[in-house]
Amino acid sequence: MNKSLVLAALVAVVALAACGKKEAAPVAAPAAVVAPVVVVVPAPAPADAAASAATMAASAATGAASAAVGAMSAAKDAAVVAKDAAGAAGDAAKKAVDAAAPKK
Repeated sequence: MNKSLVLAALVAVVALAACGKKEAAPVAAPAAVVAPVVVVVPAPAPADAAASAATMAASAATGAASAAVGAMSAAKDAAVVAKDAAGAAGDAAKKAVDAAAPKK
C-alpha cells in the first residue's frame, strides 16, 4: 500500500508539472567571448624521466635495505634474549631437581 501511495504521488507530481502553465524564459544577452588561455608544458625528455625513475628506484632500494638491516638487528637481539631465558629456565630446572632429590 505504501508503494502504491508513493507511486500515485509521483504520477500526480509529474502530471502537474507537465500540465502546469509555463512562462517563457527571458532571453539572456550573449556573453562576451573570451579567448581561452592555453599553457603548454613541455614534456620531460625521456632521459630525464629515466634518470628520475632510476633515482627513485635506488632510493626505494636503499630504504628497503635499511629496513632489512634493522629487522635483522632486532631478530639478533631477540635471539640473544631467548637464549638467556632458556639458560635461566635450565638453571631453575636443575635447582628444582636438586631440591626435590632426597639428601644422602
